[in-house]
Amino acid sequence: MPKRGKKNAAEIQRESAKQFVALRKQHSAVESEINSLEHHGLNRCLDVGLEGYLRYVGCGVMSYNLHVIGRALLARGWRPALAETLAA
Repeated sequence: MPKRGKKNAAEIQRESAKQFVALRKQHSAVESEINSLEHHGLNRCLDVGLEGYLRYVGCGVMSYNLHVIGRALLARGWRPALAETLAA
């Protein structure tokens, strides 16, 4: 079994190619999205069967999308409008 730890010249060259770097960044983005979905309720599916699973995933994705929309609204300065609405 080869020792891991030091890379040879062929591995270094392959891993510095533009396509490899782009794929590595894309993989990181996917992992980040998975982590975000887990924080929005998709870390454990308690529903049984395919129908329950699809419902569970749909709710988790909807929760994530609402979070993104809310963040965009806050970035636009929506918070003062919300305060005025609540005060009325």
